[in-house]
Amino acid sequence: MSMSFERYMMDMVQPMRDELTRIGIQELRTPEEVTEALENMKGTALVVVNSVCGCAAGQCRPGVTKALQHEVKPDHLYTVFAGQDKEATAKAREFFAPYPPSSPSIALMKDGELVHFIQRHQVEDRSAEMIANDLIGAFETYCK
Repeated sequence: MSMSFERYMMDMVQPMRDELTRIGIQELRTPEEVTEALENMKGTALVVVNSVCGCAAGQCRPGVTKALQHEVKPDHLYTVFAGQDKEATAKAREFFAPYPPSSPSIALMKDGELVHFIQRHQVEDRSAEMIANDLIGAFETYCK
């Protein structure tokens, strides 16, 4: 019996999910989980919109990983996966207004408000090191 396309995609994507969850980032897989995590949130939260694209692998996930090694970091760490957990991603993007949908992207929220946002075009043309430094600067500003 051949493996279904959906199962194939899940197997292919799992390492991309693991790259963030193994460093302590919690996956939000449903709109309800997103609402529970972000609505009326206190403190700071990093929300990574993960993706299968090359810039997510080469710059976004490594940049986030490096930034989270910094001593000052957000209270909460979340991720949604664009193209995989579509409803959860759509719900998360409601919190990122006025920015258009972008994946990968990285949001920093404080007390439920978006305070810093890195869009896909800011991931594509920068190195993981540059993204990490951008995030560390935002952590220093908003997470103390």
